[in-house]
Amino acid sequence: MNAFLLIIPLFLIRFGLLKMINKDALSRAALFAPLEGGEKVAYLFYQLSNAFIILYLVFLKIQTKPPLFFIALLIYILGISVLIISTVNFAKPEQSGINTNGIFKISRNPMYIGYFIYFSSCVLLTHSILLLISLLVFQISAHWIILSEERWCVNKFGTEYINYMNKVKRYI
Repeated sequence: MNAFLLIIPLFLIRFGLLKMINKDALSRAALFAPLEGGEKVAYLFYQLSNAFIILYLVFLKIQTKPPLFFIALLIYILGISVLIISTVNFAKPEQSGINTNGIFKISRNPMYIGYFIYFSSCVLLTHSILLLISLLVFQISAHWIILSEERWCVNKFGTEYINYMNKVKRYI
């Protein structure tokens, strides 16, 4: 079975669900915070690794040999679940525009966690070392994107976001 099938839920969640819940949320999700210095390089690596992961899956096959297949499938379902929950919560920000409800009470970056879990399952389902390396590049560069987003949130939301940062961890 072609591994590109694994990406279909990602597109449905990212574009379909987000737009269905709140039309404006799709444009908010596409907005990247202003980048400084090395963050610009990280952004390039983030976008390239993201595109590579998605496109490379076209050339891979899902490996169905138990028990790794079933473990990877559970991780895949967990990743999709985190992405759905974080997408729904992202689409419903507070009046000020900040997201602090739902899963955002547990993590400031639940979508990035969801992507990591989701793409990790793709690595496990395909047994691809190259996909694993791409995922690591994606995750390291995402850290720099998160730093730029948080700086932007502090500038935009001020004390409200700083208080939120003090209460909720960056990742989990």
